[in-house]
Amino acid sequence: MSVQITATMIKELRERTGVGMGKCKEALEEAKGDMELAIANLRKAGMASAVKKESRTANEGMISVFENKDRVAIVEVSAETDFVVKNERFQEFLKNIAEEIAKTNPASLEAFLKQKSSKEPSLTIDELRATIVQAIGENIQIKRFIVIPKVSDKSIGTYSHQGGKIVTLVEITGSNGEEALAKDIAMHVAAAAPEYLSAEKVPESIIASEKDIAAGQMQGKPANMMEKIIEGKLKAYYDQVCLVNQKYIKNDQLTIEELVKQHGKANGKTLIVSNFIRWNVG
Repeated sequence: MSVQITATMIKELRERTGVGMGKCKEALEEAKGDMELAIANLRKAGMASAVKKESRTANEGMISVFENKDRVAIVEVSAETDFVVKNERFQEFLKNIAEEIAKTNPASLEAFLKQKSSKEPSLTIDELRATIVQAIGENIQIKRFIVIPKVSDKSIGTYSHQGGKIVTLVEITGSNGEEALAKDIAMHVAAAAPEYLSAEKVPESIIASEKDIAAGQMQGKPANMMEKIIEGKLKAYYDQVCLVNQKYIKNDQLTIEELVKQHGKANGKTLIVSNFIRWNVG
């Protein structure tokens, strides 16, 4: 049975690969509508190199960060239109929710929605959300949150981009006084969009897929050259998608790993980037 290739599918493949619409349509037809197979085939053919993990989404909303002495909270609240996202009442609600999460450190989103609001003790968080929905006239949802505890040997830096459409966080282990460096790297994360912290964090299934794609690009090459070429292509892949391997956006002479080591050495510390978060609205 043939699969109908829609304009939406072609547009998504175009956004994720940068390949022309015609070639995207051909690739989807050949792959019988399988998006990931179409991407792999385009890469094997040398037409697509960098591939976005996800296509853009039309969901509206905003991400907020709140920090206190014990922890950092990141929360995303969605709405139906960007007009409402810019509404002062929506933004105040978002800020209050981020502060509440940082203060109470809830175990889950479900538990958080059931707990009482510190600003409106007669209402649960979900009931408070419902009052905002009634006042504004749009469906507003608390979509997700994460809480990062502060510990003595770590520094946390956060960065909000495009008015809260993208929020990033970076943790540096080895000192609690490197927040400025962590924030600089968080800015890098917003721009460079790494998918993994380091090569060690890349799943084996992804590595196997990259090796298969590399091998598909080298048909006809001598067997004794294949392994070395594949390793070179894997390194190039890690340099693209792993944070510590990426060239620092403010100084492309240094990788992020080199930047942190250099900074630590200059200050008599052993520093490593131990975690990062990059959230997009939607």
